[in-house]
Amino acid sequence: MKARRVAAAAVLLIALAGCGSSETATPEAAAPSVISSDAVEKAAAAAGIPPKPDEETAAAYLAALTKIDPDIVGDKDPDRIINRGRDQCSSIKEWPDDEAKLLMFVNARFTGPDHPNGFGDAKAKKILAAVKKHICPTY
Repeated sequence: MKARRVAAAAVLLIALAGCGSSETATPEAAAPSVISSDAVEKAAAAAGIPPKPDEETAAAYLAALTKIDPDIVGDKDPDRIINRGRDQCSSIKEWPDDEAKLLMFVNARFTGPDHPNGFGDAKAKKILAAVKKHICPTY
């Protein structure tokens, strides 16, 4: 819970950094500030989201999901599937011993046209194992 609060606070601070009075602001001051990738990475890490995997790891992860069920990956953008795994890592970090909750999140995050409510608990367990193995092995 603490990690989510830290991440929420970071997002709020970043959002508020661009706010100001439009009456006295110059065009340069009114432009949104650029957020450094380092700040984004720190906020993600605080929320339990690991960095993006390297190409080899990403390919192995996508292959593992395809082996479970090709519809998990389908014709979706690979980055989208990788980010779902990274998001799942935040849940794994937050609730490492609550398998029922983790499976609920897997079924919410990993869906397909023929599986709008997820792929069911049996496949969700396999998806969860693939996420742990390839995206956040240290969690």
